[in-house]
Amino acid sequence: MLSAEDASEPGKYSTTRAPYQRGILDAISNPLNSEVVIMSSAQVGKTLIAKAVIGYCIDQDPAPMLIVQPTIEMAETFSKDRLAPMVRDTPALRGKIADPRSRDSGNTILHKRFAGGHLTIVGANAPAGLASRPIRWVLCDEVDRYPASAGTEGDPVSLAKARTKTFHNRKLVLMSTPGDENTSRIAPAYEASDQQNYLVPCHECGHMQTLRWAHVRWDDGNPATSRYECEQCEAKWTDGHRIEALQAGIWVATYPERRVAGFHLNELYSPFRMVSEIVSEFLAAKVSPDTLKTWTNTSLGETWKDAGGDRRQPELLARRREDYDCTDSQDVPAGVLWISAGADTQDDRLEVEFVGWGAGEESWGLDHVVIEGNPDTPEVWLRLEDQLNRMFVREDGARLPVSIMLIDSGGHHTTRVYDFARKNRRARATVGRSGSRAEVTRPSKQKGGKMTPWVIGVDQIKAQLLQSRLLVEVVGPRYCHFPDTYSDVWFEQLCSETAVTKYKHGVPYVVWDAGRRRNEALDCRVLAMAGLRMERPNFETLAARLEAEASARRVGHTPAAPTLARRPSSYLSAR
Repeated sequence: MLSAEDASEPGKYSTTRAPYQRGILDAISNPLNSEVVIMSSAQVGKTLIAKAVIGYCIDQDPAPMLIVQPTIEMAETFSKDRLAPMVRDTPALRGKIADPRSRDSGNTILHKRFAGGHLTIVGANAPAGLASRPIRWVLCDEVDRYPASAGTEGDPVSLAKARTKTFHNRKLVLMSTPGDENTSRIAPAYEASDQQNYLVPCHECGHMQTLRWAHVRWDDGNPATSRYECEQCEAKWTDGHRIEALQAGIWVATYPERRVAGFHLNELYSPFRMVSEIVSEFLAAKVSPDTLKTWTNTSLGETWKDAGGDRRQPELLARRREDYDCTDSQDVPAGVLWISAGADTQDDRLEVEFVGWGAGEESWGLDHVVIEGNPDTPEVWLRLEDQLNRMFVREDGARLPVSIMLIDSGGHHTTRVYDFARKNRRARATVGRSGSRAEVTRPSKQKGGKMTPWVIGVDQIKAQLLQSRLLVEVVGPRYCHFPDTYSDVWFEQLCSETAVTKYKHGVPYVVWDAGRRRNEALDCRVLAMAGLRMERPNFETLAARLEAEASARRVGHTPAAPTLARRPSSYLSAR
């Protein structure tokens, strides 16, 4: 039963609206299939399929069952928001899982007992949840969001799969929207399967075909004219034709001799989506590589490949330098609403970049400063404090402080960085960590006032900058502006690192490596971007405040001192 808080159409579950789900469920329940792979877009019912499998196992084929979500938090959310309503509203299940309020029910948020088996829900980042008990049914959801390793234990999928070895009738189901081409788990799993596609007939010529984005057409700039065209006769399909065609569709395997059943779906198969909606989202997403990546993953159900290497050359970025100079803190471009800074520590100097941010996270490099001297001497840190206290002035007279400065505490001057961060409330001591982790993680509280740094997921932010922001060519959201005061060497350092695929317990992951090249400019920009992630300024509020101050100046009033507009600190979980 589909619950009101979990479905747009509550009531008894049926595959009538989305008939392609029937073939997937048949494959999962087929005893000849020990492994099933589902690579798909969003909006096609992956979670619904998972819930149906769980219900089937509890009611019809009870056995030990394991559901793996990317994180423990997502595991708890799935249990409370998706699983619990289904159990509550489905009579056949309600009587088989004990009331969690009962003292001896054996029913907790992450562990459910029923006659003949039990259901355990774990996070892929928790190695303890992936060890010990033998399991017959394993469902791995959103595997492309899993970490490369569950702690130090190894690949979460391999750990979960190992739990099934003692069962001859074991079942492993892998599901996910894909991620990056180089690190995707679901894409190679699908490629190793029989690669089934759902073919539907044209209402005009009857030709059976896979629904592909290449056959979506619309008049230039007008998503309302969107339609699907048959790949053979070019007949125009309405949304009604497309949804009606789903009823006559069939799954066809590209490699029927392979033993793993694999299914691929994109959003064109969703009966709950109009083609014009998908086109509108595409047109909005294509302005930026990072939004286009998300659209490619979640709408097309395809992996993303970084194709921007040629546009990331330092000489090409250097040609984008613009005629503005903020070295004296004056003449800041009018679009700047908020300023962050990143400081890199070296043995003989500190390097700092100030970055201005505007609506849509459009950015302006403002100034790059080198503070020569031994960081073990107080004088160097006094000069950095002067930089932190700079007041930048926009072309229209608006005065902007440096809202936050992140300083790298790695290397030989950790104590000095900590001392500076204690003294200056707008400074943050940080340490960079590579691998798959959150962009910014708040330090844990320490007893006795001991300083611990913020952890920066440098590979995540570098990928966002180098594979997305620097490739945006249209001025507006996420575009990077550079002043003509930045040297050619600065651009060489900004582009000094390349993506390198490494393996941990056999699982690929990407790190960014400069080799022997200098990369201080990149490190400073990454820290400035991390400051944006820490504070999450509200650009609408900032723009309104600055406009009010400008109005006050025009009528001769003295505006109030600049304030820092930001969102509540409750967001500071590992984002």
